Amino acid sequence: MEKDIIIKRDGLNLAAKVSFPDQDQYDVAILAYGFVGMMDPKVNDLLPVLAQKLQALGFGTVRFDFNGHGLSDGPLARMSIYNELEDYEAVMEYVLELPQLRHLYLIGHSQGGVLSAMMAGFYPDKVDKLVLMSSAATLVDDAKLGTCMGVDYDPDKVPAELDFGDFKVNGWYFRTAKFINTYEVAANYQGPVLIIHGQDDQIVNNYASTRFHAIYNHSELHLIPESDHGLHQNRDEVYQLVTNFIQ
Repeated sequence: MEKDIIIKRDGLNLAAKVSFPDQDQYDVAILAYGFVGMMDPKVNDLLPVLAQKLQALGFGTVRFDFNGHGLSDGPLARMSIYNELEDYEAVMEYVLELPQLRHLYLIGHSQGGVLSAMMAGFYPDKVDKLVLMSSAATLVDDAKLGTCMGVDYDPDKVPAELDFGDFKVNGWYFRTAKFINTYEVAANYQGPVLIIHGQDDQIVNNYASTRFHAIYNHSELHLIPESDHGLHQNRDEVYQLVTNFIQ
């Protein structure tokens, strides 16, 4: 059973759902969502179901909404890689302070995969295993080209705001995204890594995961046949890969 909690970050309330086994010691997995993703599974239930499967195996889990998303404070339009790293760090600190914590695992999908890879690079001494799913490291190249989720813009004259229809994102996200040194930070972590990507991902080229695989010494790469960015197809294979790896 998950329960709702609030994690504080610089005056912001970050909404989170946690589940911990009734044991003296346990392992915890933090699950991080992608670009405008949130704990409400209306669009993609990949992480909620994965959390349930991990809980059934006796693992603790933490899911959370980044600032401006779902039930967390702040305007979504102001989100950026930088302030989402700050959110993630606050969640990491919450978990690392748990007296029952034995091992820590980071699991990220899409942009959450990028953030998880970077957090593992920042905390190589604290993270025991890392799972990257459809990691959107191409966001850096996209920002240099001036394109995001089908919306194009001039990268040399970034507009104040980009309109995606259902939501808007401030130009600061795109001005900073082109300078994110994702792979350099990620390479500082050299523990066990599981990398999963859909062969038919039309949003993030699976070259991004191939490159992640190249920077790690202890990684395994799995391209899921016929699967898209959300890993909707052959998902049972995805769950099996992750649970086997974490166990």
